[in-house]
Amino acid sequence: MRMAMTPSLRRPFGIIGLILFLFVYALAAVWIAEPVARLHPLVQLPVWLVLGVAWVIPFRPALLWIETGNWRQLR
Repeated sequence: MRMAMTPSLRRPFGIIGLILFLFVYALAAVWIAEPVARLHPLVQLPVWLVLGVAWVIPFRPALLWIETGNWRQLR
């Protein structure tokens, strides 16, 4: 006998949260673009590399929470 799974609001709230996070992160990147653009190109490179990858860091725990309800990886 299969039990019906009750839908969880965790998934829609999590997706909305991730979209809002990306929006705020993009606004912050635009906000710092002008000061960083004034720097020497060799100084700009690591700044843009870090900012280009840093947005991924909060996604793993958020996606784990969306799927399992736990922030930490299941062992």
